[in-house]
Amino acid sequence: MPALSPTTTETVTDTLVGLVAAILSDTGRAPAAQLSRVTTATAALDRVVKPTGLGTAAFQIGRPAPDRRPDDDSVPELFCPGPLRDDPALGEEVNERVVEWAGQVGIYDGQLDRLRAYNFGRLIMLAHPATSDPDRLLAATKCVVAEWATDDYVVDEVSLGADPAVVGSRLAKLHAVVDPARLPARYAPELDRYRADEPIATAFRTSMEHLARYTSTAQMGRFQHQMGILFVAWNQEADWHVNGRTPPVWEYLVQRHLNSFLPPMILVDPVAGYELSPDEFFDPRVRRAFTTAGLANVLLNDIHSGAHESDTDFNLPRVISIEEGCSLREALIRTVEIHNELMHAFVAEAATLSLLGSPTLRRFLADTWAWLGGSREWHATTARYHGGATTRS
Repeated sequence: MPALSPTTTETVTDTLVGLVAAILSDTGRAPAAQLSRVTTATAALDRVVKPTGLGTAAFQIGRPAPDRRPDDDSVPELFCPGPLRDDPALGEEVNERVVEWAGQVGIYDGQLDRLRAYNFGRLIMLAHPATSDPDRLLAATKCVVAEWATDDYVVDEVSLGADPAVVGSRLAKLHAVVDPARLPARYAPELDRYRADEPIATAFRTSMEHLARYTSTAQMGRFQHQMGILFVAWNQEADWHVNGRTPPVWEYLVQRHLNSFLPPMILVDPVAGYELSPDEFFDPRVRRAFTTAGLANVLLNDIHSGAHESDTDFNLPRVISIEEGCSLREALIRTVEIHNELMHAFVAEAATLSLLGSPTLRRFLADTWAWLGGSREWHATTARYHGGATTRS
């Protein structure tokens, strides 16, 4: 196939951006922000198999994607809630505080205006409507910015020093900060210097110190566990780059299952001021529902970030297009259908879990739903993907 001319490439990109905007920016058709209104609807409950047997773990997963005619130009409706609340002043306050903190720890040095435009404070304000406490929201925002900075500086952005050949060693050292390592006395000072001098290490150390004001031991432990999973996923991505390999769709989705939005989503209960018990949080049925929501939501990121990625980066539409030999537009529509399948599965499982679980679990699932709606709104409006930003994910 001949290379596209710059003009043609720009036209294709503009077309895809327009399609993304049509799919994601209109919250008028979004499901109700209150999860209870969705899970009690007949259509949702009809998709649930009544629990049977000792484990009561049988579920009917999702609804199949509709058949599409080759000449069908319709845009699929996104199944994702809109935001439960929008408080621009609160979001701006949190955003300004996190930009100030980033300057203090040294991440995004010389690019703080760019970080401010990304408006991560607004993301966390939208995603955690259960609290208006700016300090609780700031704790979560610091963690999100530390995670995104790692993705930018270590995994993706060559201009910021990312090198796939050394991703593993850099992430291993960071993990010794996230889950603090104790070295023998002779070598401990070197690790301590790394913790103090490396900006991203300092970002994680100080953000977790802030987060610890609001988490129990178990809640902090699950955050550390999820960060370890994320580091594994970033190593998998580096393997693709080092070996020049495009993963098949199923393997890419495995990576996105690991590299999802669970690290920030996992804070929904400590930020709101309560705790889902470890027995319920780690119940396989709850874990499956929660990870399904995290995977679905990160696919919104794939859709939005695609136009801003380099040709060597991966996202679901691109991987589908390569594997199935279809256009990017067709692959984008297929990505929305996959997202919707996962979201319907989450709603079906949340309905069952709401009947079987505690009131705290019902609150946790509702807060997860609210997180998804806030993330949708942020992705549709952030300057990271709308306004000339060029970094991904």
